[in-house]
Amino acid sequence: MLLGLLPGIEVVGAAADGEEAVRLVGEHRPEVVLMDLRMPRCDGVEATRRIRTQYPATQVVVLTTYADDDSLFPALRAGARGYLTKDAGGDEIARAIVDVTAGQAGLSPAVQSRVLDALAGTGPERRTERGAEAQGQGGGRPSQDRGGRAGGEENGGRRRLPDGLTAREAEVLALVADGLSNTEIAGRLHVSMATVKTHINNLFAKTGVRDRAQAVGYAYRHGIT
Repeated sequence: MLLGLLPGIEVVGAAADGEEAVRLVGEHRPEVVLMDLRMPRCDGVEATRRIRTQYPATQVVVLTTYADDDSLFPALRAGARGYLTKDAGGDEIARAIVDVTAGQAGLSPAVQSRVLDALAGTGPERRTERGAEAQGQGGGRPSQDRGGRAGGEENGGRRRLPDGLTAREAEVLALVADGLSNTEIAGRLHVSMATVKTHINNLFAKTGVRDRAQAVGYAYRHGIT
């Protein structure tokens, strides 16, 4: 009912669970799906993963009661571009829909804060990852790669970036994770829009992510801030 009242939005279907959501996306090919998380048969994370894999032109905005890390980060890894809680008003929902169709992230301020905490290494999920890394490295000693260097460093003690990312590509990725648009990134780095797009295309190809939401997940997993 709320969506039907928002200007510029046409509701083409409603699904009772994730299985039906995937099927209806195949039939109607909507630009955006608002996705719940806790559903029978097929939950929202799995439905999001299927939709983003089978119908990549359709973006997903999660709209859920749950804002905990165990709900948020799996949804972002599955390909959701937006994440809102159900106390969001009509204006916030409409803005998220517009943002994701424009290729930007549609995250509520509270969700952005949790993602940034994870990127900075202060969130629960990042702390857990670091604990696992330390355990796997035998009390914190760096593992050695084939070249004999410490696994997290280059010569001179600089951190080695994953997947062959350059320092500039990592810088652009961090700004994407901060929620900046291409225009804002260009202004921040004092480069052209074409240069920003080239960096984003390159880092997407190297990391294997399909969109900005997945890039956010990749950035916090690898501690790129």
